[in-house]
Amino acid sequence: MTKSASASPFISLQVPEFRNFLAGKFLVTLSFIMQSTVVFWQIDHITHDAFFVGLIGFAELVPNVAVSLFSGLVVDTIPRKKIISLSLTGLTFSSFLLLLFTLPGFEWIIQDYWVYPIYSVIFFSGICRGFLSPSIAAFQTQLVSKEIFPNAATWSGVAWQGSAVLGPMLGGLLIGFNGVQSAYLADFCIMVFSLFLLLLVPSKPVPEKQGEKESIWKSLGTGWKFVFGHQLILGAISLDLFAVLFGGAVALVPTFSREVLGMGPEYYGILRSAPAIGAVLCALFIAVKPPKTNSGVILLSSVFGFGLCMIVFALSKNFYLSCAALIVSGSFDMVSVVIRHTIVQMYTPEHMRGRVSAVNNIFIGSSNELGAFESGAAAKAFGLVPSVVVGGTLTLLTVGIVTAIAPRLRKMDLKDITV
Repeated sequence: MTKSASASPFISLQVPEFRNFLAGKFLVTLSFIMQSTVVFWQIDHITHDAFFVGLIGFAELVPNVAVSLFSGLVVDTIPRKKIISLSLTGLTFSSFLLLLFTLPGFEWIIQDYWVYPIYSVIFFSGICRGFLSPSIAAFQTQLVSKEIFPNAATWSGVAWQGSAVLGPMLGGLLIGFNGVQSAYLADFCIMVFSLFLLLLVPSKPVPEKQGEKESIWKSLGTGWKFVFGHQLILGAISLDLFAVLFGGAVALVPTFSREVLGMGPEYYGILRSAPAIGAVLCALFIAVKPPKTNSGVILLSSVFGFGLCMIVFALSKNFYLSCAALIVSGSFDMVSVVIRHTIVQMYTPEHMRGRVSAVNNIFIGSSNELGAFESGAAAKAFGLVPSVVVGGTLTLLTVGIVTAIAPRLRKMDLKDITV
């Protein structure tokens, strides 16, 4: 590969397998984020209680973490495409059930059992995602060479954030103009199409393990031991975990939209999309000019900026200021995502990617769900606005602590680990 080719911002998109994979991943994420947008709005609309909105995160957190404890070993043992196919089939079934609850003749399910059937579907989808996330992350590394993986990680982030822009907007608009049923119908159709696209990507063999054969229990602990013994990986994912746990306010956006800003579902969809808009714009910039120098400082600064944006969002009573704060927060978050993802993948041996990705999924995935639950519980206990202000402040403190205890992360340059 020539130097000019490897420096191209589109080099990974020239790989056909990766292009097809990226298209399928984009639609999977679009479906899931749109579904999440509708579920959050539906629970808020039914209960008018931030605690029950936050409980959605808890319903997904428990199965996701439980499954992730051993899903990494499964991903490193069974062909990853097979796991992806089975997981997506389960998620497609979940989308169908949510649609079913809104169809004529089935409204009694929600009327008789309130929001608990929705929580049950979210619980099941959490199991599927516990297998899907590490298998997707590990499978992606088999589609491109190590030399161009940082570029692939950037475009993967663009696809994710692009779907995060369209998902909430589409969900909010469909709810506002056609109701919840139409939103769930679109979600189901998109999920079916994404499953079809990912089935077109050729399967890859399971990477050979190095060294002697391990027992199941020792193998399960290998990923955890590797992560906790690596200051850069542990520092990066810990920083992301606590930032999202304390500073994430996405779960409360429907409540903010209704109680603080007095907006309808259409505007809620825009607010929910705002962080992703900033993330996409930032990702396009990163694709051309990746943060290869002073990467550690940039990572820490971006998380600090994310915390500040959450405080501004909490205190704002103006729709445009709130939207701007969320857009900027998404830009900061995109920087940290790209740097963290590159660190994890570049330092992880091929035969351990499934287990390390599973650990990463527990850290990052659980922070999203647990953060949603924490946001709802804190809003119930301290009030809507104070809970987000305190969370943003704790994010700033987390950056200070990680800066002090992880000097290797602070001094890191991605140019020293990419090839």
